[in-house]
Amino acid sequence: MSVNNKKVVILGAGLAGLSAAWHLQEKALDCSVFEKDHAVGGLCKSRKLKGFSFDCDGHLLHFRDKYIFRLVKRLLNGNIVSHKRSAWISNFGIFSPYPFQANLYSLPDNIGQECLLGFLKAVQSGERGALNFREWIDQSFGAGIARHFMLPYNDKFWTVPLEEMIYTWTGNFIPQPKPSEVIKGFFGKNKGRFGYNSEFWYPRSGGIEQLPLAFERGLKNVFKECKVDSVDLQRKELVARGKGKIKFDLLISTIPLPELAKILNPLPRRLSVAFNKLRWNSIFNLNIGVKRKCQPGRHWIYFPHKSTSFFRAGFFHNFSHSAAPAGKGAVYAEVAYSKRRPLDKKNITKRVIKDLVSSGILGRDNKISVLDINDIKYGYPVYDENYPEATAVIKEFLTGNDVISCGRYGSWRYMSMEDAMLDGKHAAEAVSNEKSA
Repeated sequence: MSVNNKKVVILGAGLAGLSAAWHLQEKALDCSVFEKDHAVGGLCKSRKLKGFSFDCDGHLLHFRDKYIFRLVKRLLNGNIVSHKRSAWISNFGIFSPYPFQANLYSLPDNIGQECLLGFLKAVQSGERGALNFREWIDQSFGAGIARHFMLPYNDKFWTVPLEEMIYTWTGNFIPQPKPSEVIKGFFGKNKGRFGYNSEFWYPRSGGIEQLPLAFERGLKNVFKECKVDSVDLQRKELVARGKGKIKFDLLISTIPLPELAKILNPLPRRLSVAFNKLRWNSIFNLNIGVKRKCQPGRHWIYFPHKSTSFFRAGFFHNFSHSAAPAGKGAVYAEVAYSKRRPLDKKNITKRVIKDLVSSGILGRDNKISVLDINDIKYGYPVYDENYPEATAVIKEFLTGNDVISCGRYGSWRYMSMEDAMLDGKHAAEAVSNEKSA
């Protein structure tokens, strides 16, 4: 059989899967995409309710790669707007600018001094070879910043003891200002741009789902409501609901690795052990439509302490005027949970609303028009001590069986939407190289 006649199948129509399909088509290579849901996008979906537009959790576009930036602008065809990040932290009864470590001026005097002195002491001590994420926080930021933000926030977000996590993933996601910038931020407002999300982009109208929908319009052979129930790696054959048995030569999987493990056959015991070592947190996302806009100019707020149920609250109406009817507000709140830290799902909605009021996000008289709940099983892959070995064993096995696993959940990595699209592009390039070899 000619290499150009090999059949490529993609599991999952999230951004990584759609990007892989789009780039394969750009190379004049055919593929089929199977998506279990009724619509493309994965978690990158939006829902319209009573005039409000809610995303399935907070999804914003950040660009470091010029190619992906041009591609997204081309796909959205003008339906995209840039924003300078306005992110805040709720702490000590005030809202202080994010990132915490670069804006110590905004804190109560004694707290700001404690954080600065601790940071300078950590800098003076130099690198001491951190063994885990908790030690890395202490050594990178000092005791004050660790105590008042980094440790409580990350404990709340990841839901596992931080000493059980590695820290090699932190480079792109946790801002690390220079000592001169931290000192400057102690004496006054710091105008530096910190972190990968200091600027973000968002559709002018229609919510974040406009991006996957734009991908879909240019694709062939995208099969929705078509869950894959089994994948036989020896016979190179899968079974998809409504489609029966389908042969393939190369498989691109973007579905969560724990879900892929359930359908792979055969699955050697050592692979089963590796898959079982994967850990993740889950996200309970509550979207709320309210009678009046709130938090003007702010995009999202972090809540580091246990007294508040959610770790972050954001405001769709400050991303896009079309997110809520005139004069009304569209708010979201995110609660992290896991097997290690389970969630009281029966009462969490009431608790979140209560905390939104008590924290000053919503006024007591700001009546609720609509609620939208998204319970996201796979939130963020947890980088624990088993992560490097388990993911290496899984990747080696999949690659040896003509499977490319990519995207946030397929590669089991903390990544942005841009990263997911790039990963899909790289998967398409790997297939193209395979076919031309």
